[in-house]
Formats: sequence, structure tokens, C-alpha cells
Amino acid sequence: MNYEEIAQARRSIRGYKSDPIPREILEEIIHIAKQAPSSMNTQPWHFHVLTGEPLERIRKGNTEKMMAGSSVDREIKLNHGYEGPHRERQVEIAVQLFEAMGIARDDKERRMDWVMRGFRQFDAPVSIVITVDKALADDTIAHFDCGAATYGLVLAAWSKGIGSVINGQGIMQSSVVRENANIPEDQVIMTCVAMGYPDHSFVANDVKSRRSPNDKVASFIGFD
Repeated sequence: MNYEEIAQARRSIRGYKSDPIPREILEEIIHIAKQAPSSMNTQPWHFHVLTGEPLERIRKGNTEKMMAGSSVDREIKLNHGYEGPHRERQVEIAVQLFEAMGIARDDKERRMDWVMRGFRQFDAPVSIVITVDKALADDTIAHFDCGAATYGLVLAAWSKGIGSVINGQGIMQSSVVRENANIPEDQVIMTCVAMGYPDHSFVANDVKSRRSPNDKVASFIGFD
């Protein structure tokens, strides 16, 4: 596939087969992702690839703490609720997903199950935790660079038949992630990417979020 085909076809995957991903394929995916541009070639990113027992401990600790009512323990600043068109887009994708899954608005049990799946990183066989050097923790450009590398990860994975979803829910308790992933103290946890071979029987995997048309997000100046 060329770039346009991959970018158009990729979607967030939230249901996975249990099949492991060979390490050599994950190495290839990271090699491709780190070709992303970075400000003055600073390459501020690190990739911590987890599977097996360490990942299970993260799922368990993250879920237990969140369900016990613990405060969110993220290492980067979070928004305090989306508003306007951002909120509208957030609601739209939730509606798409719940309709696909047949989850009614008043079905509290299944809605809670969906939230729990997010805390468990959707039971994906692999999680890649992306961190940035702590010396650049307050450097917004470094955050931008990590975003570019993270997009590179999901596109590279898709090109190899592997699905993924960028999943902030999976690191809500970053102290749990740090301990079980052996993340050095001089790095800050940014986000994680759940990754695995898509389970094509999981209907939410067919959902692709809609994109705003160009005239809503782009302006062209100086053109005839």
C-alpha cells in the first residue's frame, strides 16, 4: 500500500486476537516510526514495548485503582473537558461505537464494561508506552514530535496487518505503568498504544471516525 491507502484505511482497533506479535515485527514497526521528523533532530521519544505478565500487571493495577475511585495519575497535563466542536466530535464517535456494539443509552452495565476495556488496553497482546525525556517535559515541541512518532507507529503497524489504538485510558495510573515497565525516572510517560492482530468478529473494529471537510479545518491564501 502507498501512504494514501494506509492513511485512509487505518482505523482504531478495540478488539484483538490473542495471537502474539513477533518481536522482529515490532522492531520493524519502531524502526519505521522513528523516521518521524523532530525539531532540530532532537528525537525526544522512547518506546517501551510490553507483553505477557508485565502487561497483565499493568492492566490489573490500572483497573483496580480506577475502579476504586483513585484520582487520575497521569504525568502530563490533561484537558478538563472538551467543549464546542471538540465535544461534538467526541460524542459522535461514542455514538458510532455504541450503535455498532448495540449498547443502549441506558445500559449502564455494558457502558461500564466498555470503560473497563479501555482501562485494560482493550486486552491487546502488546502495549507500547511512549515517553519523552524529562528534560523536555515542558517543551511543547517535544510533545508534538512524540505525536508524530506515535502516528508513525500506528501507520507502520497497519501496513503489516496489525491494528492499534492510541489509548490514554490504559495509563491513567502512570505510577503502575512506570513500576511494571521499568521506566527510568528521567523519562515522562506520554501515552500508550494498544496493538495486536484485529479480531474481525468484533463489530466496533469496523467503525471509522468521520473527518471534518477541508473547508472546516484548512484555509488557502494567495490562490486564484
